Amino acid sequence: MTARAASRPVGSVTRGTTHPNRLRRMDRWIAAAHGAELRRAADPVAVDLGYGAAPWTAVELLHRLRRVAPRTRVVGVEIDPARVAAAEPYAREGLAFRRGGFEIPLPQRPLLVRAANVLRQYDEGEVAAVWERLCARLAPATGTSRGGLLVEGTCDEIGRRHVWVALGPEGPRTVTFATRLGSLDRPSDLAERLPKALIHRNVPGEPVHAFLRDFDRAWAAAAPYASYGARQRWLRAVGDLTADWPVADGPARWRQGEVTVRWEALAPRG
Repeated sequence: MTARAASRPVGSVTRGTTHPNRLRRMDRWIAAAHGAELRRAADPVAVDLGYGAAPWTAVELLHRLRRVAPRTRVVGVEIDPARVAAAEPYAREGLAFRRGGFEIPLPQRPLLVRAANVLRQYDEGEVAAVWERLCARLAPATGTSRGGLLVEGTCDEIGRRHVWVALGPEGPRTVTFATRLGSLDRPSDLAERLPKALIHRNVPGEPVHAFLRDFDRAWAAAAPYASYGARQRWLRAVGDLTADWPVADGPARWRQGEVTVRWEALAPRG
């Protein structure tokens, strides 16, 4: 292998679709779930991997993370050199852009990698290897830290519906479903936003299918609460789910239109 081949970014150019505020729900969750880790670090670095044709999501990530961890730096990483060049005018203190892919071409291991709407365009069989590569680049766990966090998932074009997997250096931890409650007909509407590792597993016999089925049943049973608003109905439905599923968060997050479940409960069979 030549030196030039060895330095080639790992991955493929994606469609690059992006919109301002598209990832606000994901960012809000990251700030709540990982903010303490970012604050404890001396030099916390976060990566917006595959930010797309415009740098809005990287700019917004810096703004939102600095609210909870003011020393955080963000690096937007894109495999398309034209997108990197287009983003350069937006670089400033704490925000940089670099060409690269799944190898994460940084001199230090980041404390956060966010990869939104990237693996959706890959084959399901490629996901495990990409996860393994990205998790290996995260800051390692120590006696006082769980290490870096990879957040990989999918959302719709304007950020109303998201599903993402959170992974640490050791591998997948949780799956989070997040939605604008006023736009939700039933929880299984989120199935179309399942990340690549799960979207083809929404079939009978698979755990994620059973979870969404039970969620729809809990949502239907909570219909009387709809008179108090969609949030109250969601709170009741998620509360009922905790009897049979390992929900990893509580009412403070549920009120945001979220629910987080342990990965092992939804992991594909086989």
